[in-house]
Amino acid sequence: MKKLCHYISEYIGLLVLAAALLALSFPDIFGHVRPTVISYLLGVVMFGMGLTLNLRDFKIVFSRPKDILTGCLAQFTVMPLLAWALARCFQLDEALALGVVLVGCCPGGTASNVITYLAKGDLALSVGMTGVSTLLAPFLTPLLTWALSGKSVDVDVASMFLSILWVVILPIVVGLLVKWMWPTFTEKATDYLPAFSSIAIAFIVAIIIAANADKLLAGGMIIVLVVMLHNVCGLALGFLIGQLLGLSAPKKRAISIEVGMQNSGLASSLATIHFAAYPLATIPGAIFSVWHNLSGATVAYLYRKNG
Repeated sequence: MKKLCHYISEYIGLLVLAAALLALSFPDIFGHVRPTVISYLLGVVMFGMGLTLNLRDFKIVFSRPKDILTGCLAQFTVMPLLAWALARCFQLDEALALGVVLVGCCPGGTASNVITYLAKGDLALSVGMTGVSTLLAPFLTPLLTWALSGKSVDVDVASMFLSILWVVILPIVVGLLVKWMWPTFTEKATDYLPAFSSIAIAFIVAIIIAANADKLLAGGMIIVLVVMLHNVCGLALGFLIGQLLGLSAPKKRAISIEVGMQNSGLASSLATIHFAAYPLATIPGAIFSVWHNLSGATVAYLYRKNG
């Protein structure tokens, strides 16, 4: 069982891609699933993140505040501004532009820690950045979304703040409490958690793709291109920032991966909850979930190959 779970988590990119292709080819399989399930699935992923975290993971915030500040500042400036610029450059319609901006305004994704480890990056910095950006998300994600999309779309900042607290922060806190109260059980469960998280992410992608299969098949290549550019430019600019600051190779890799890989499941969840009038806004997050796992695995290989 452990070996199977290892393969599932190691090949998450292929799993998510397979789920997306299945949903695109046979949308009726997932057509009966209510979109609200996405929030619960994301909660499962965040709960798993809480179980794997430890309070000592946050010590880096106090021992290396400059590194964390650099990374988080890059996270919440590069990706939101890139999203806005790409949406304008490709003249995306209102719903797709909103979805791209939502992805850009979200914190780092949990998969970034695995990719940083595989890339021989600074894993402590990666975990610290993911944790801090996630804690900042209830404040920064709604405000940045409002700043970049508020003129064309009604953005309820307070409601988004509460959603992120319930869907992201609360499950992480519960996970931390469970780990503290039942450490032996949690230690055994952590062997299986990445696999369960991978399956949950695959389901999120499948539900969104199935609900919008017709629209994607009719003309979805432009949004696929935008999502790919968003991710690749984020990875490159994150590395460039580290280069300009004269950081070590492991730190540059960690910042590159943290900046380029987003919590795209959160973007899709927020689009489902708060922007039901714009159903296409869920699509960029789903496509990002597929693509950034594939690009992340490729980047990890290239970084590792270059020492």
